[in-house]
Amino acid sequence: MCGTDTRKDLNLTPTADTGCTCCSSDPTAVVSGPAVPSEAAGTIYGLEGLTCGHCVKTVERVISAVPGVESATVELVTVGISTLSVIGGASRESVQTAVENAGYSLTRN
Repeated sequence: MCGTDTRKDLNLTPTADTGCTCCSSDPTAVVSGPAVPSEAAGTIYGLEGLTCGHCVKTVERVISAVPGVESATVELVTVGISTLSVIGGASRESVQTAVENAGYSLTRN
């Protein structure tokens, strides 16, 4: 593109050297959002269908838009059940609807 062979011309750092686990080939990798203070732990839900950091940002964005939600944080588990922590007064039904509309599944907690 534009006369640039990105594989040769750009000095890209290998993922293994950055500590970034988003889209990692390691199936046990865990990607976390910002830490939630223990005094504001909120309600915890299980999530299925998330595979990368983009999925995390999508869920955090749609849940943050739900009325009553002060914040939403996802801890991604690439093989297994990810965790969604919601701070605020949103109902389980409204959280579940938002998650499903984004293309993911809320599990029983």
